[in-house]
Amino acid sequence: MDVDTRLLRYFIAVAEEGSLTRAAERLFVSQPALTKQIKQLEDRLGVRLFTRSRAGMALTEPGQVLAERAPALLAGWDRALRDTRSSAVRAARVLRVGFLASAANEATQGIIAAFTRRRPGWRVEMRQAAWSDPSAGLAAGDVDAALLRLPFPGQDALRVEKLFTEPRCVALPAAHPFARRDLISFRDLWDEPFVAAPPETGPWRDYWLAADERDGHRVRVGAVTDQPDEWLSAIANGYGIALAPESSARFHARPGVTYRPVSGVTPTHVAVAWSATDDTNPVVQDFVRCCLDSRPPAAPPTEPARPGRPPVT
Repeated sequence: MDVDTRLLRYFIAVAEEGSLTRAAERLFVSQPALTKQIKQLEDRLGVRLFTRSRAGMALTEPGQVLAERAPALLAGWDRALRDTRSSAVRAARVLRVGFLASAANEATQGIIAAFTRRRPGWRVEMRQAAWSDPSAGLAAGDVDAALLRLPFPGQDALRVEKLFTEPRCVALPAAHPFARRDLISFRDLWDEPFVAAPPETGPWRDYWLAADERDGHRVRVGAVTDQPDEWLSAIANGYGIALAPESSARFHARPGVTYRPVSGVTPTHVAVAWSATDDTNPVVQDFVRCCLDSRPPAAPPTEPARPGRPPVT
């Protein structure tokens, strides 16, 4: 009997989370779709895998057997798939790098140039992902490395190195009353409708809505988008506002949208990420090294001031 590996991944997520809701958020799928996939797996196997109740999803005895053995099966398949793809990459001398929106901002071109100097004859293929995939294809093994925004769902299962920190700003319709302010308090935006990422992105969506920085104030969602162009159109057309990296004012400027500094929200972080299985991959590690070398220098430590002497900076 052949079983789609996707069904096994869905099963493991539900088994580990003990909840269809939490598993659906982790997998970036809707709860009804996940329920259908679990039912499909049970039908194919001819056994009941879960006991469903208000308390959650409890494994049956057959479900426990599958939960013990399926992770090793999938890990072996993932290794085989990644090794196969890595072999193809080495043959083509192409490094696939996923990214979201502006990647590592202005540093991106310098990183690629440094990599091609380090690896003559190699080419970096940049692959932009939709916001519904905050790992930019890395979690699925579709890319070899990624330039991402932290935090993102699933980052604990990957290698992640922060490159730099960037303030968040707010993107507003040009006609919005706040568009003329030099600085906007985030508290003043709590009652505004926001343009949001798809619900299945879970923590990613919540971060860019600053859901945890509203003192429990409910978020109003005016529109849901999955691509930068859709996002900009929704804002320009007045369906909502949105938090964004400060660099969006440079990379996503368009008529009808104004960016303003905002206070009262935490900054965002840009990072390079890769799979732990590529810790020994010299090509991926060369790319990571080029990313790390692009980091701005740390500020020198400040010597405590002495009486009659200004601090050394």
